[in-house]
Amino acid sequence: MTPIKRQKKIRVLVADDERQFASVLTDELAEYGFCAEQVSDGREALSALQQGEFDVVLLDINMPHLSGIDVLRNYQKDDLPPEFIIITGNASVSTAIEAMKLGAYDYVSKPFQTEKLKLLIEKACEKRTIKRDNIIFRKKIKDNDVEIETKNPAMLEILNTAEKMSGTNMPILISGESGTGKELIAKFIHNSSPRANGPFIAFNSSAIPDSILESELFGHEKGAFTGAHTKKPGYFELADRGTLFLDEIGDISPSMQTKLLRAIETNKFFKVGGVKEIEVDLRIVAATNKDLKKEVEAGRFRQDLFFRLSAMNIHLPSLRERMGDIPLLIERFLEMEGEKRKMDGDAMKRLMAYSWPGNIRELRNLIQRICILCKNDSITIKDLPLELQNLPHTSWAIGKPYIATIQELEKEHIKTVMRQVAGHRQKASQILGIDPKTLYRKIKQYGLE
Repeated sequence: MTPIKRQKKIRVLVADDERQFASVLTDELAEYGFCAEQVSDGREALSALQQGEFDVVLLDINMPHLSGIDVLRNYQKDDLPPEFIIITGNASVSTAIEAMKLGAYDYVSKPFQTEKLKLLIEKACEKRTIKRDNIIFRKKIKDNDVEIETKNPAMLEILNTAEKMSGTNMPILISGESGTGKELIAKFIHNSSPRANGPFIAFNSSAIPDSILESELFGHEKGAFTGAHTKKPGYFELADRGTLFLDEIGDISPSMQTKLLRAIETNKFFKVGGVKEIEVDLRIVAATNKDLKKEVEAGRFRQDLFFRLSAMNIHLPSLRERMGDIPLLIERFLEMEGEKRKMDGDAMKRLMAYSWPGNIRELRNLIQRICILCKNDSITIKDLPLELQNLPHTSWAIGKPYIATIQELEKEHIKTVMRQVAGHRQKASQILGIDPKTLYRKIKQYGLE
């Protein structure tokens, strides 16, 4: 066998009471390039795990003193535990499945081919590497001074992509439903970029009447129009040497889109009533809750502006596509309100069953309302609005309260991840932590082909 070249050897712990079997397996794994150690019972396995770091543990189910199941139950998990692969005889497959419910990565039945085990170890290690990268990246998020709370793999991948995009000066288009946090992502990009010391200027296109939009963006000279008593800088000037965030860009009129395109392409513009061209150095991040491709097809949005903005794009998932983040977000919003109260389990379940058409913004507003009105030590169902207290146990259409089934949540999660990796199934399976074959089966099952 030819050893595999690695920057860092994968560390494997073999825990099996059949000493000869464990010794042979350890030697074979070493020939593959792994750094393998062996122990012969559950107590020794726990001791080895406490004393050293392992990427993967091959854990026999039936061992003296402590069984493989007992090891899984007694192991004090840290932030980055090893991946456990269960070794079992055919008669104890059901026990191996129980072990997987306790967090084991997979299981193999004796006898097995070492080559196949090698591949399984490598896949398990890939999953652990993704977990490690996510931990590192979550620390980066905290250091970024932007309030983004997530453990969702797809969302972490989006943030990773956003960080990579931050190093360029190209425009970025962020799409997603209202309330998904598009401005937060824009701030994250700005803070991660070489422009971090410059201004971050946010401009909401939908909040400004079309009649004064040009003046707001590019500024105006004194006397340019009735009421222009003084010279005024526009948002483009204010964002010089920084980032200009254009929110709801899909609401800008076609005539204004033409002027905006030129300004984005050249970084030059004229003030309203001005004769001198002004040049700025800024980076554009735009956002929309509309499908701009459909807007282009309908003739409401310029195709050349769309191409200019969407060369680098990010799509944010809705809150119902990242339901696992809801407890994390609630905890953070309570902290922001200066609250030490906690939400009880029944109230949390009720919030987890709602579809959140207003996304994170709606959740934040709800927590603010609860903090004002609730006078109890613990937040209960009775502190929720009536529509949430009376949430029916049937699925409603998107945008209305519903109880999401596990299958519905899984389908939405897979769809989000597949979209973020542009349909690359190998990458998607790594992010989701499932085998590519399992992913393929689920894609067919949910009609996501």
